[in-house]
Amino acid sequence: MNIAHRPASFDPEARPRAARALSSGASTTSEVSSFQILLLPGFSQLCLASMIEPLRLANSLSGRELFRWQLASLDGCQVVCASGMALDVAGNIFAEEAAVTACRHTAVLVCAGEGVEQHATCELRNFLRRIHRAAVPIYALGTATWLLADARLLDEARCTIHWGKMAALYETFYGLAIDDALFVRDGSIVTCAGAFAGFDLAMDLVGQHGDVELVRTICQHLAADRWRDGASAQSLLPGLRFGSGGKKLSRILQLMERNIEDPLSLEDIAREVSLSRRQIERLFERHLSTTPRQHYLRLKLRRARQLIEMTDMSVTDIAIACGFDSASYFSKSFKEHFGILPSVLRAR
Repeated sequence: MNIAHRPASFDPEARPRAARALSSGASTTSEVSSFQILLLPGFSQLCLASMIEPLRLANSLSGRELFRWQLASLDGCQVVCASGMALDVAGNIFAEEAAVTACRHTAVLVCAGEGVEQHATCELRNFLRRIHRAAVPIYALGTATWLLADARLLDEARCTIHWGKMAALYETFYGLAIDDALFVRDGSIVTCAGAFAGFDLAMDLVGQHGDVELVRTICQHLAADRWRDGASAQSLLPGLRFGSGGKKLSRILQLMERNIEDPLSLEDIAREVSLSRRQIERLFERHLSTTPRQHYLRLKLRRARQLIEMTDMSVTDIAIACGFDSASYFSKSFKEHFGILPSVLRAR
């Protein structure tokens, strides 16, 4: 499958100004933002389209070029996405390094998906470190945050990643400041959860050009009634995003998500959100048809399954990381919920 690229034209001016322009929220109405997009095998085509299509529309609807992009791969060859389709690219990302670091208003966008760990090579790690030192803004979509963590670029930065990979990222790279958010900006690094969150990030980029009406028009063309703020939680159920009851419950769910290893008591949660225990129980019954205790247990078990499937941690270590007092109770609860013992799932 072929896809059209917009070749990025390079400007020889200094990089530092570019980093500020692409990573800040300031209007850059007269500037053209260029992206070298590195596609890694197994990437999500949905994620790529969600990011690029709004930028294409921004150019078309505004009548001027606001964004340019060019697709690249690790070897200059076609890249097969998660759905099995092969996309052509313009070249090898490493061959573009000198041009990227010499040009302002150019960022590197890494789009990754399934099997991201196998792409954490020394060559890619060193490439990411070099362009970061050169103040080139780096965007990580989907699971690409993993590669930035592997390159030690997130040790002092806030970040996010697709929720399905969040537990493994946290346990593999200890001490990261991971947010359950759609996208996070921290200096010259932007991390995005991928999928439809790519659309929200793209709309944020369009908004930086200072034209709110253009953002609204793009949404209209894409039949999208709104775009979400980057700080919105990934894990929040869509029906809870609006309404006072849903907003209160969303705060409680985020507290639970952030305190898996050392679970909060219902009394602790009630104090944090200024509600009574009974009020919290009614919110769970009304919106989720369950109890706080049952929901907390499901969160812990879901996190445990992610760690079993995506890490090499022992079952005992996973039980501890997910807030279970004993491995036997963890195994019993896991089997009751998923119909299989954690040790059997790991063996498979």
